[in-house]
Amino acid sequence: MRIAVTGGNGDMGRSLIPYLLEKGHTVVSIDRSPPVNYVRGVDFLIADTRDFGQFIASIRGCDALIHLAAIRAPSNHPDPVVYGDNTLSSYNALSAASTLGIKRVSLASSINAIGGAFSRSPHYDYFPVDEQHSTYTEDPYSLSKWVLEQQGDAFARRFEWLTIASLRLHWLLDDRAKAIQNTAMMGDIAIRHLWAYTLLGEASRAFLLSITADFTGHEVFYIVAPHSASSGLSTELARQHYPHTEIRGEFSNHTGFFTCAKAERLLGWKHQEN
Repeated sequence: MRIAVTGGNGDMGRSLIPYLLEKGHTVVSIDRSPPVNYVRGVDFLIADTRDFGQFIASIRGCDALIHLAAIRAPSNHPDPVVYGDNTLSSYNALSAASTLGIKRVSLASSINAIGGAFSRSPHYDYFPVDEQHSTYTEDPYSLSKWVLEQQGDAFARRFEWLTIASLRLHWLLDDRAKAIQNTAMMGDIAIRHLWAYTLLGEASRAFLLSITADFTGHEVFYIVAPHSASSGLSTELARQHYPHTEIRGEFSNHTGFFTCAKAERLLGWKHQEN
């Protein structure tokens, strides 16, 4: 396949693009700035995904679109810029794909689509969290990811031939040891995001599966490591920090606070740890 990847210069893009090439695909990498290093087999295009004309021109002739481009946190830009840039960019991704007849689209969402790391006091109804959990977003970044998913629902309703995946990723790192080390120094932030992380290589696998797996419509998937990055036992962490949250099923040792059972069932993906 010829696969368009927006935000190709970012951490996720720099991991994903070599993986796609390794699997025999060709890649169009789209970013607002030129890449630091050029890679053989990749067409690098400079385009602003907030501009529909530039977006549609950059992905013409592609078979699938993986949309990574976004402001990744609410802290370094004004709230209206975070929300506006992210929602417009994700809308343009779906609109451009549907206009050109590109049938497979994968969107980079976030575990924060229901609120979490950037909330003042996150609320979780139950652990482990699954895709049916209610949203309690309050910050512009998290809200933009929730809207991204609602846009996916809308486009799937309008274009029945369009297959869309929204991958709820979090804290992309290259190894578990780094997650454990950094989590120990994070304090309240780690509590708010439930000691979660995703390995870059595993996210790359998930993105490719999300544009090749046999499902229809729009589906949301948690793509998160199966174990928490905390040294504490999961049941004890839940009781200490979220005493009113219901615990469902097996939740022992260092079990992760998000379940990826849906990704395993529909994508054939299961997070491996190095």
